[in-house]
Amino acid sequence: MAIQTRLITYEHAGTTYEGQLAWDDAHASPRPGVAIAHTWSGRSEFEENKAMELARQGYVGFALDVFGQGVHGEGKEECNALIAPLLEDREKLQALVGLAVSVMSEQAEVDAGRVAAIGYCFGGLTVLDLARSGSSVSGVVSFHGLFNAPDNTAGTAIKAKVLCLHGYDDPMAQPDSLLALADELTAAGADWQVHAYGNTLHAFTNPDANDPDFGAVYNADADRRSWRSLLNFLEETLA
Repeated sequence: MAIQTRLITYEHAGTTYEGQLAWDDAHASPRPGVAIAHTWSGRSEFEENKAMELARQGYVGFALDVFGQGVHGEGKEECNALIAPLLEDREKLQALVGLAVSVMSEQAEVDAGRVAAIGYCFGGLTVLDLARSGSSVSGVVSFHGLFNAPDNTAGTAIKAKVLCLHGYDDPMAQPDSLLALADELTAAGADWQVHAYGNTLHAFTNPDANDPDFGAVYNADADRRSWRSLLNFLEETLA
């Protein structure tokens, strides 16, 4: 028995998107599904490895796509250009992540009644927007995500449990934005948690992050602690 993967294409508004599913074929029955939203560079080996690691933990992982099949960014300018339209059109971002979760849930390997979503950096904002949209997923987890609220979800109840795994010194999500998120989640009736790691910057789960001037640096302790927190959260929400 081994970890298996397959690519899955899906469409929205005439554009084709492509995600990668990962599961352990040792399990004969459907397993809880966890969608993984990518960073600002697009779906990559980083997210695919997370999907495979979740498969080793007994879940089905799905590294989703919100940029389009084969679209990747190289360098800050390209990556910023990729996320800018979706930051301007959060309704579209919400539709895309919702569609990806639906596609994952339709797969034979997935127990559609037990589904969560996690995301990294821009992907953290993506899964927070999934929760903000009123999605019925069991939970969402943001790793060093962006917190700025959209302009189309005020008054919408948040049904999903929310966990934010946050570097306290992240220059892209400073304390005032964290406090604003706390107020927003409370007003929406969410069951929410924030784990803030001291002396920790943006992208702390990415071993390749080493740009102090940009504020993105890997932190092995925060990486290990946040992964353990994720597994505890999934155990609770997808039981």
